[in-house]
Amino acid sequence: MNLIRRGTPSLPAYRPGAVEDQFGRMVESMFEDFFSPLAQGQRWTGDGAAAPRLDVTETEKTYEIQADLPGVSKEDIKVSVDGQRITIEAECRTANERRDGETVVYAERTARKFMRSFALPSEVDDASAQARLENGVLQLSLPKKQGTEARRLTIQ
Repeated sequence: MNLIRRGTPSLPAYRPGAVEDQFGRMVESMFEDFFSPLAQGQRWTGDGAAAPRLDVTETEKTYEIQADLPGVSKEDIKVSVDGQRITIEAECRTANERRDGETVVYAERTARKFMRSFALPSEVDDASAQARLENGVLQLSLPKKQGTEARRLTIQ
């Protein structure tokens, strides 16, 4: 965010000095950090965790879910199924790992938590559910629970 006043024949062009340039970068960085979740379309939960973006598709027998979890390893993901409610929790820790003797010159990546909980239209058979992480995308295959057929009552 550098403001440059174009010179006119009577006025010289404004060129920021080193201190002003550092201040401009700091202010620019502050606004980028503040508005970046909005620019990326990221939703945030009340506890400061990012809500991962989801695609949910339904077939005759299953619900297929894809959730974006960039930088998360499979050991740091927890998926729970409770009837119709699905909860995905994850944490990306690798961004904060530093080795001995290493000096950080510039860092934009930070540790991040993800959390999303939602309900599906019908119950899920959690015993047959499958989850796989591939290229930062969590893929869930959740079979629908087979309900019992409706029974006709005889009226007495």
